[in-house]
Amino acid sequence: MGSGVRRARRTLIAEGKMTEQSMQFDYIVVGAGSAGCVLANRLSRDPNNRVCLVEGGGSDRTPRIHVPAGTITLYKSERYAYQFMSEPQTHLNNRRIHVPRGRMLGGSSSMNSMIYIRGDRSDYDTWAAMGCPGWSYDDLLPFFKEAEDNRLGQSPDFHGRGGELAVDKPRDPNPASRRFVEAAKEIGIAENSDFNGAKLEGVGIYNLTQKDAKRLSSYRAFVHPVLSRANLTVMTDARVERLDIVGGAVTGVTLTKDGKSLTLRAARETVLAAGALGSPEILLKSGIGDGAELRAVGMDVRHHLPGVGKNLQDHLDGLVTVRSHDSSTLGFSAGSMPRVLASPLKYLAKKAGWLTTNYVEAGGFARTKYAGDVPDVQFHFVPGYRSHRGRLFEWGHGYAIHTCVLRPESRGSVFPKRTNGQAELGIDFRFIDKEQDARVLVEGMRLARRILGASPFAGIRGAEIAPGPKRMSDEALMDYVRSDASTVFHPSGTCRMGNDEGAVVTPDLKVRGLANLRIADASIMPTLISGNTNAPSIMIGQKCAAMMLAG
Repeated sequence: MGSGVRRARRTLIAEGKMTEQSMQFDYIVVGAGSAGCVLANRLSRDPNNRVCLVEGGGSDRTPRIHVPAGTITLYKSERYAYQFMSEPQTHLNNRRIHVPRGRMLGGSSSMNSMIYIRGDRSDYDTWAAMGCPGWSYDDLLPFFKEAEDNRLGQSPDFHGRGGELAVDKPRDPNPASRRFVEAAKEIGIAENSDFNGAKLEGVGIYNLTQKDAKRLSSYRAFVHPVLSRANLTVMTDARVERLDIVGGAVTGVTLTKDGKSLTLRAARETVLAAGALGSPEILLKSGIGDGAELRAVGMDVRHHLPGVGKNLQDHLDGLVTVRSHDSSTLGFSAGSMPRVLASPLKYLAKKAGWLTTNYVEAGGFARTKYAGDVPDVQFHFVPGYRSHRGRLFEWGHGYAIHTCVLRPESRGSVFPKRTNGQAELGIDFRFIDKEQDARVLVEGMRLARRILGASPFAGIRGAEIAPGPKRMSDEALMDYVRSDASTVFHPSGTCRMGNDEGAVVTPDLKVRGLANLRIADASIMPTLISGNTNAPSIMIGQKCAAMMLAG
């Protein structure tokens, strides 16, 4: 079949116009997010490999995605995000936690805060020590460097140039972000100019995955530039209903697109890269998981694999937010309105101004009294008033620090359930099931308060709205955690990698007990990394592709 015919065929498939019910590829990648886009790129480099990238969401063609400041509008969007809600959290006053995940090309890398963090060396060395050879920091650093196009002149010992993923500084950070760094230094937390270098600990202005003042999602970095490859098919708005299994081997997927059922066949392998919620959900819908759990909700058991959905981890977050009368911070007021109205023109003309912000311009990593040799909390500083009521925008000004627990001890799960007869995914983080997580968070918020009380904030000082001056004791802060703590949107661990009976995938990312199926996304993490999960997920996609191509 000529390349022109293949291109036409690929376009017809993507538009849902083909009538045949079975399409053949060498590799099927499910999920066009952080890891899946890298896999599609690397596997399709060889023109002899027919690759299909399947995405349940739609296009990313909207300024809300590409203009950095648009990220705040995506989290509650039905069009661009799956609006998951957790089960009532027993230790958080039975609150349900909102868990949005990307529903478009690029997945959650098209709606995150664009922060480029790899985590601590010890995270990966711990994976290797847990029975995952080939996953130590030294093993993985080449994959991080290969993908990176570092625009900051940082050390080549840790950084790459010429990769697809541009890493740069914020274009026009708010002055309050620099105040945060100076304030943290005043209380004894050192400045760190490279969180992805020799050490993680410290504070600074975050590096971002942006290019030319626009978001650089995994899709825009790895897939969009190679769409002309005749051997690469990208299918959007395609919901995978199940993995097809014949004789203990996965042969492909059955999906729904435009109301029609379509079966795709993979001659070599199928890879799930649908994320820490999506990948276990597809396994469970396919009858792969804990047999007792599946039978309890009336689902067939195709392969008993009890670890599916277990080991759920996430970064628990506590907010300290301050009201200020200073209109130099991000916000809406009479004083800021001229800048707000001028921001579109400033963005278009100079690639500067409010629209370049990712809202979390600065932050860092620190140790509480409970920490060992590595940080146990992370700060995300917002140079604007962060609503304590859950609103996207509040009238007025201020600033805030989000503090999260880097290495949670609590473990939750995702599991099959039925609501009104419909199969659904249950999500139970079991946040602060281990009370030590709450203790670490309380101490982290105390550090955040000390930073906000330091002299660099004197010129814009305001009143603390949350937790508020009435919540000073450990007991009061514990109550605040239970009533207000939430997630930083880093779910992981639900298809854990390892060599024991509870693992879902082996260190080569093959699903235990099934042929021709791998998983490559944050779900395979044995333990949650110390930081934002986009860069590690991209690395996981790269390593998976390398193992697949090596045979």
